[in-house]
Amino acid sequence: MSYMGFLTILSYPVLKINPNFDPSILIKTTMGIFKPLFVILIVSSLFSSCSNDVDIYADYKDITVVYGLLDASDDTTWLKVTKAFSGPGNAIVFAQNPDSSNYNYKLDVKIKGVENGVEKQTIVFDTITVRNKKPGDSVFYFPDQLVYFTTQTLDANYKYILTVNKQQEELTAETGLVNDFSISYPNRYINFMSDKDIEWYSGKNGKRYEASLVFHYKELLAGSVDTTYGSVGWYLGMRKSNTLDGGEDLYIGYLGNAFYSTLENQLDKPLNVKRWAGNVDVIIASASQVFDTYIEVNEGNDNLLSEVPVYTNIEGGYGIFASRRTIIKEVGLSVQTELKLISEYPDLGFQPKQ
Repeated sequence: MSYMGFLTILSYPVLKINPNFDPSILIKTTMGIFKPLFVILIVSSLFSSCSNDVDIYADYKDITVVYGLLDASDDTTWLKVTKAFSGPGNAIVFAQNPDSSNYNYKLDVKIKGVENGVEKQTIVFDTITVRNKKPGDSVFYFPDQLVYFTTQTLDANYKYILTVNKQQEELTAETGLVNDFSISYPNRYINFMSDKDIEWYSGKNGKRYEASLVFHYKELLAGSVDTTYGSVGWYLGMRKSNTLDGGEDLYIGYLGNAFYSTLENQLDKPLNVKRWAGNVDVIIASASQVFDTYIEVNEGNDNLLSEVPVYTNIEGGYGIFASRRTIIKEVGLSVQTELKLISEYPDLGFQPKQ
């Protein structure tokens, strides 16, 4: 009995693609401590054959898979370009072999920035080998991973057209960039004495928005002279804009008491620990329409026995070429919230600021 399959596992954050991007790693978010965003397991064309009369591998087809998320605020843009693989046995085993995923020659990968139908910018991608992958990071080969990258600045006003030229074929895709946007509340301080909303204005080309908070603190353990720094993440949820024009007033609520319960659930309570409250990062991450559609199509398909729909905007291949943007606003913790944390939750060890 023999088996053939195309296995691609993609994990991606709306907030940030790790510079060492591996499309099979479960990446959470920028801070690496929030709710895991989305994991898509695509297993297609999986079947078995017990016939000795037909060679199911006789007609080999070169299938290219491309994953890339553009962000005009990033100093480096990364693309993962790989190929589908087939063969007898376990697809997970194939993934351990770089030859199963990598082309044996450098592909011609470029993006062109277009504004009002006029080509304004051409960026050619180079390759780099990331060498810090560890066993267990993913189902794919390690420690080296080949990725395409550029350090040229992107213009948020341009539409970008991707071309990947192989020896006999060309793949194309295009995306507009999610523009900058602003968080309108909180302003300078955030208050958890009552229920409130996080408020922001949408950015042009942004469709999906996910909100999170990160509370920072200092900590001194009993018997130690070294102060350490820690943080606690709190995922608030998701909202979508009605249009892609930008400037739409969006909000998501939070429960004031949930802040304290989150700290109680996530913080250890060693005896005589001393902690000091720091600032809070308000984080809004946005995804473009194409990225949002990709998420919606694949979200919730965690049953390996069910058929997973495949969504791609790559002409001539598979994968996704889209955009995302992350805004982080640092605010202080209100005096009232800090006093309540000190007086009503003594087991957490928070102290008045020195």
